[in-house]
Amino acid sequence: MNFNNQYCVFKKGLPIEFCNKIISLANSQNKNKASVSNKDSTKRISNITWLDKSWINETLKPYIDKANQDCGWNLQWDYTEKAQFTEYKKGQYYKWHIDQLDKPYGERFGKDWQGKVRKLSVTVSLSDPEDYEGGRLEFYTSTPYEQKVISCDQILDKGSLVVFPSFIWHQVTPITKGTRKSLVLWNLGYPYK
Repeated sequence: MNFNNQYCVFKKGLPIEFCNKIISLANSQNKNKASVSNKDSTKRISNITWLDKSWINETLKPYIDKANQDCGWNLQWDYTEKAQFTEYKKGQYYKWHIDQLDKPYGERFGKDWQGKVRKLSVTVSLSDPEDYEGGRLEFYTSTPYEQKVISCDQILDKGSLVVFPSFIWHQVTPITKGTRKSLVLWNLGYPYK
């Protein structure tokens, strides 16, 4: 396992038609206020809807596999949660967090999830850069020699995506103008050995 690469970007990796199909599907559903597991309502302000379509997972799987291999993470995973479509409007954000929970999913989530943890996260940009201001995806990196925040500006273009280990700290900065639309996926596997 190698973690020299904190994330892997595929700039304009997905067709615009795929992005528009996601937006159309999400717009046909009700969006709800997002929440976080610890119920801290100040940590995240955005609107979401869940998309449970196999064609979404099938389209993104090759990118996840390529990032996992090319970056040397070699994380075992075998299940993808429902995709989350997220809209961030002016003043909305998601403060620093990791996607990996503090323990594996329990039996109430079903046999496909039980005993597994989030290992690889994916964020897909569904907006054009001129659609909004602010709303930057940022990663926090730390080594014994330095700590820094990296803005992942490589995914500003519609159809761009980033894959990263789910234990990496990240945030979406507040939107100052317009609307940022994204798709997020989490890929699960049994705990690290």
